[in-house]
Amino acid sequence: MSRRTTARAAVAAGSVFSGAIVVLAAVAAWPIYAGSAFVILVAVCALVATGIAIGTALLRWRLAATAAVTAGALLVLGVPLAVPGRLGGPAELLRGLGELGTGLVLAWKDLLTVDLPVGDYRNLLVPALVVFLVGTVALLRLSWREGRPALLAVPVGLVMLGFGLFFGRTVVSAPLALGPLTLGAPRESALGLAGLLVCFAWLAWRTHHERVRALARAAESGEVQVGRRARGSDRRRTALGAAMLAGAVVIAGAVVPMTAAGSERQTLRWAVGPEISLTAATSPLAEYRALFADERIDDVLFTVEAGGAAPERVRLAVLDSYDGEVFRTGSGAPSRFVRVPAVRPAGEGAEVEATIVVGDLPGIWMPSAGRLVEAEFQGSRAVALADRFYYSSGADAAVQTVEGGWQDGDRYRLRAVEPTPLEVGSAVAPGAAPAAVEAPESLRTWVERHRVGEDGAALEQLVTLLRERGYLSHALTVGEEQPAWAAELGDYRFQPSTSGHSLARVDQMFTRLLEREDDPRAQASGNYVAAVGDDEQFAVAAALIAQELGFPSRVVVGTRLSAPAGLSACEDGVCRAGDLAAWVEVQDAGGAWVALDASPQYAQSPSLDVTEQRDPEVVTDVLPDAVEDVVPPDPVQEDSASEDRDEEAAGTDLSWLWPVLRLAGLILLALLLLLGPFALVLGAKAARRRSRRHASDGAARIAGGWEEYVDAAVDAGRSAPGILTRSELASRWGTPHGDELAVAADRAAFSGGEPTPAETTRYWETVDEERRHLMREGGVWRRIVRTVSLRSFVRQVSPDAGARDSERGRRRDPIPARQAS
Repeated sequence: MSRRTTARAAVAAGSVFSGAIVVLAAVAAWPIYAGSAFVILVAVCALVATGIAIGTALLRWRLAATAAVTAGALLVLGVPLAVPGRLGGPAELLRGLGELGTGLVLAWKDLLTVDLPVGDYRNLLVPALVVFLVGTVALLRLSWREGRPALLAVPVGLVMLGFGLFFGRTVVSAPLALGPLTLGAPRESALGLAGLLVCFAWLAWRTHHERVRALARAAESGEVQVGRRARGSDRRRTALGAAMLAGAVVIAGAVVPMTAAGSERQTLRWAVGPEISLTAATSPLAEYRALFADERIDDVLFTVEAGGAAPERVRLAVLDSYDGEVFRTGSGAPSRFVRVPAVRPAGEGAEVEATIVVGDLPGIWMPSAGRLVEAEFQGSRAVALADRFYYSSGADAAVQTVEGGWQDGDRYRLRAVEPTPLEVGSAVAPGAAPAAVEAPESLRTWVERHRVGEDGAALEQLVTLLRERGYLSHALTVGEEQPAWAAELGDYRFQPSTSGHSLARVDQMFTRLLEREDDPRAQASGNYVAAVGDDEQFAVAAALIAQELGFPSRVVVGTRLSAPAGLSACEDGVCRAGDLAAWVEVQDAGGAWVALDASPQYAQSPSLDVTEQRDPEVVTDVLPDAVEDVVPPDPVQEDSASEDRDEEAAGTDLSWLWPVLRLAGLILLALLLLLGPFALVLGAKAARRRSRRHASDGAARIAGGWEEYVDAAVDAGRSAPGILTRSELASRWGTPHGDELAVAADRAAFSGGEPTPAETTRYWETVDEERRHLMREGGVWRRIVRTVSLRSFVRQVSPDAGARDSERGRRRDPIPARQAS
């Protein structure tokens, strides 16, 4: 085989390897972009990268020149491929070049904060451009090279494949059932195993190719003749390598998905989000009552201008985490807030469209409706608002973290999809997981006393009864003049109520309900109204009732654009502070969230002969006009118990331990898959050496020492023809003490005497010294290869010892065979 032929074979194999890696990397990255712009980018990058690689290889350009050409191609192709929205006039092209430059540095982080798929949103195709242009050029040039530098193509290919896996979704693909066998994460596992097989196949071919070239060069020099027929050792070596690869594939394909089943996938996307802003923000439910003060109630929060079918409800905040004192937005997967591309898929349902004009809207919460499809910001602050807009698809809620917060006049066009509404009475409870807090005993007693039916029907009946026996009140005290909110209710009789929605406040409501129901005067009058409060308390109470019935629940703060009598609604799309409402949403077994209003009635007041006997208990501090976090009073039993539980948990919280142990286990498993075969080889060699060193008699120990010396030489690349005597082998290898070892081994084998323990010990010390000498030859890489080499095992199982020499070449003047002395 000529040198030109072998070089062409290397180029062909490297090209096939590179093409397979590019295809796998594109498939892995498809969920990130999922658009035609990505397909065009990959195709163009592959063609241009191939042209650059061929041209620079033919011209024999070095790394610096190749990098310069690749950078130029990146600059030329950047705007058309990665920022297609800037294709236009000169001004647009200049802006596109600026976004290309910033994208090279920042788009990697931005990509992690945008909901998937991103399509061609802004400059988020820049990371893909770098991966598939620069990566493909590096992959081709490295895979075509000779020697060890070619091996760097494998980590480059794995990095390209890892781009789609690490920047992708936080959930794996759905399990695949094959009869009784269920495969977890089939898509990710298939991509990983395919990449592993491609890399191993190319490395195996590369090793064989380098060996053939070495033999070809030796044959051209006239020193050896190369045998053309495959030997048994070649077949055994191939079978051993295939078995190791098959074992690694089976373990990776079966054990890893099984270990990762039922867990959340940890990707880079988990590292970025607006959790700090959400944690610092005051819960809108805690500041709910302050908006009904006379100086705030008529403030216009926002205006909804319907461009088509208007949404029924506008959501401000979705609160899914309750610690017994405050309902707020949690930091788990359902509440994960990320940036969204221009348009996102929202599933089936009725399309709604509206333009939101912001007024005096406090906080970071952003009015939204249904499942978001698009939020197009308008006005002078459109770019800043788009950059700081985050959305949670799990909570169907949005936040705006622009510096300085909302400003009067900010506007955006909202497109969304409202799923087909599900009747609460037909909802089926999925069986909620253990709640973070336990509902008060009074609430559980009241639920058991009045519960009729199951699932959604029971929930609807209980919440309806709670609303009927509740009474609306937004204040603890009023002045001489009736407050504005009370004046809007018509013929309204004021009843005092405290703010807050802690467990103690909810317990107070249900304790009074139970007391009222047991009062003979209430039974005589038929007036069981006793719980006084507003949406802040009743929405939380309804959420706890749903929890008792097995429904996951959350509280939503927002407004209604239309509502039946007795419920607040925005008039002509103008949403004032006094129109703000809170309701509960419960999750059906099918995953759909169902809204359930919890506002109490205000037509029937609590009976005076009962309410005048006791003043309301102040269980939490009344929120001042300027809302700030307050500490609940000490005597409150439930709140104090909650604080005690938090303090105890602070010292013994081991919730972090399982994720750490699990991550460590996955890392150890990966290391086992990677290093396990090499550790197996080292263990087998150590066991073989130990058995030889501790043989039953001295002659056998010395014979074993000689075999260990021969194995070390074979692993170091020396040939060991079976037709040579020990002295001839030692002379051929030229090691410092080889001749001494050969003479001692011949004496022990043919003298008939028994070597003393001191002689065997000294012999093995010499063998160990020779082994270290053979291992130290060459660089570090050669030492590692010799340490894990399998050639000595092949030598042991080969039935044809005389054929060993043909693997490295056959001498023209073979030494006549003679019996070992």
